[in-house]
Amino acid sequence: QVELVESGGGLVQAGGSLRLSCAASGKFFSINAMGWYRQVSGNQRELVARISIGGITNYGDSVKGRLSISRDNANNTVYLQMNRLKPEDTSVYYCFAVAQTTDRLGSYWGQGTQVTVSS
Repeated sequence: QVELVESGGGLVQAGGSLRLSCAASGKFFSINAMGWYRQVSGNQRELVARISIGGITNYGDSVKGRLSISRDNANNTVYLQMNRLKPEDTSVYYCFAVAQTTDRLGSYWGQGTQVTVSS
């Protein structure tokens, strides 16, 4: 089983910054892609950013140029540096990881961390 623990959410004024962290633990052979999604209307989630084990990154269009994803492979941790935040960035942010366990290659999710940007 793979557990993802997020930290770093909170309340910030527009134009401010936050840094999210997500650490993976449990029994797995490797962590492939890691990243973040955020809740949009209803039960939909949209991609914020993802990073491969080799460091290749992808970003959602609405965050390009303002958010930056990185990872520490030795500690199975992914970070999201969020700069120039806007009120529309307010959401619950979910960490995900694609992990290889003894049973399968699967996607795992964290519990989510709230980010609130005030205007």
